[in-house]
Amino acid sequence: MIRVGAFRAPQDPEACEKFIAGHRKILEIYYGIIKITSDSNEWVNDPHCIVIVAEDAETKNIYGGARLQMSSEEYALPIEKAIQKYDPSVVAFVKRERENGGTAEVCGLWNSKEIAGMGIGSHILSMVGVAVAYQLKIKSIFVLCAPATVRVSAAMGTKVVTELGKNGTFYYPKDNFIATVMKLDDINDLSSANARVAAKISDLKNNTNCIREERGPKGVFNALYDIKINS
Repeated sequence: MIRVGAFRAPQDPEACEKFIAGHRKILEIYYGIIKITSDSNEWVNDPHCIVIVAEDAETKNIYGGARLQMSSEEYALPIEKAIQKYDPSVVAFVKRERENGGTAEVCGLWNSKEIAGMGIGSHILSMVGVAVAYQLKIKSIFVLCAPATVRVSAAMGTKVVTELGKNGTFYYPKDNFIATVMKLDDINDLSSANARVAAKISDLKNNTNCIREERGPKGVFNALYDIKINS
C-alpha cells in the first residue's frame, strides 16, 4: 500500500534526505539537471516547510514527494529564487500575498518510476498540498509549472499570474525549458477548480487520516493518507 504522509521538515531529517536524493536523481535522469537555482535545501531546517511524501507503507521507501513551502521573512519561496533574476518584481509580489492572509508554494514535486502511471505524482501530491494548506495560516498558493503540469494545476483552481514574466512564463530551469507561474488565489474558494478535484481536496481537508481507493492509468489501488500536521 502507498502511504501519503505530511510532516514539518525538521521533524524527520532522514525522510528529508531521502526526498532530496530522490528528487535530484529524477532531475538528472530525465532532464539532465544536476542543480537548480531554487534548490538550496535550507528548507530542511524550516518548521514552516511541510514535506509530503509518497512511500511504501511497510518499507518506508520514498517513491515521490512535494513540499508546501510557506512564505516568511526568513525563508524566501523557491519561486522567488528561481525567477528573481528574470523579474525582480516577484519578491514584492510574494510579499503582498504573504501580508494578505499568508502564502505558500507547492514545489519540489517529483515521482519515481515505481509509481509512474498511478496518478500519484503531480495529481495526488498537488491535491494533498492544497488540502494540507487548510491546517496552516495560508490564503494563496503559488505553483511553478512545467508545460506538462499546467493542465493539472489548473484543475486545482490555479490561474496563470500574467503580471510576472512574459504573461506568466519564464525560461527555467534551463534556457530550453519553459515554466509557468500559477496561483490559487484563495484556498477557501475552489469554484474555478475541477468539481471532482475540489471534492477530493475537501474530503482530504476533513479526513486527514484515511484510506481511499484511487484510480490511475495503471489501475486501481488503495492509498493511506496520513496528512495531519503536528504543531
